[in-house]
This record gives sequence, C-alpha cells and structure tokens, in this order.
Amino acid sequence: MSKTYTINQEQAMEVKAVRKTVKDKKVDKRLHAIQLRGEGYKNPEIAVKLDTSAAMVSHWVSTYCNNGIESLMGGKYGGNRRNMSVAEEAEFLKYYKDQATQGKLIEVGAIKADYEAKVGHSIGGSQIYRVLRRHGWRKIMPRSKHPNKASNEVIEASKKLKKLSGARRKILQATKSG
Repeated sequence: MSKTYTINQEQAMEVKAVRKTVKDKKVDKRLHAIQLRGEGYKNPEIAVKLDTSAAMVSHWVSTYCNNGIESLMGGKYGGNRRNMSVAEEAEFLKYYKDQATQGKLIEVGAIKADYEAKVGHSIGGSQIYRVLRRHGWRKIMPRSKHPNKASNEVIEASKKLKKLSGARRKILQATKSG
C-alpha cells in the first residue's frame, strides 16, 4: 500500500506565506497544492481545483514531505539544455566556417564527430543539425551531375560523330587542295 503523507496546519501557513513572495505561476501552483493539502483537502479535490491530475498532486506532496519546500521552488530544467553555450558553439564552428569559405567540402559527420569529442559524449543526429541551423548554416550539397546532362550512350555517339566529321573534313581539304 502507498504511503500517506500528512501536512499539518502550521506547514500550510508557512507555505501560504512563501506563496506571497513567489512570482512563478508553476511554482505557485505546486505550493498551492501543498497549502490545500494542509487545509484538509484530498488529492482528487486539489487536482480539480488546480486543473491538474491527482497523481501530480501526490508527487508534489511526496516531494515536499521528503525534501522540503525548496524542492518545489525551482524548475527541473532551464530553457537551455545544450551541451555548449551559443558563443562556444560559434567558436567551435569557426574552423569549419573558414574551411567552407575556402571552398572546401564540409561533411556533417566530421562536424558531429568533433562535437562529440568536445562535449565528451555521443549526441543524436538531429542535434548537430539544430546547432548548425542556430548559426545560420544550411545544407548545400554539390550536385553530382547537371540535371539536363545527356546519357552516356548519347555522349559516346556524339564523340563518334565528331571523329567522323573530323575525318570528312580532312578528306574535303585533301580533295580541294589536290
């Protein structure tokens, strides 16, 4: 059977006082759930009042009881979960940008391998494309052949015609001179 956590009236008043200083709506919602639990409400009732799930309320209550009010104050993630800062990424890509401006072919696989070596762990394939896009890079690939290029058979036939026309030219020149 699951453990039932209790929050007394004193704790609820303490949380209420802290709520007055909090400006983050998500943190306020968590603290409000703790306050309501201390006032005697059950998890399903709190969930309806705060438009969340009873399981989430239960999670907040257990986190509060096990780790204190500070555990509910911050977000779990920031907005930037990158391996490097934007400035560090720009510095990292500087070498490749220099190579590209010299007209050299840059492959994403090489950039990805160097990036993984720099951060010390493997990354997903799409992550390196997001890094490149963030710095204004775009995927340009040299085309292997012209879209209107003739087939190999047509090219060979043309070469044979040129040889024949050259031989005919020599025959015509020999007959005119002789």
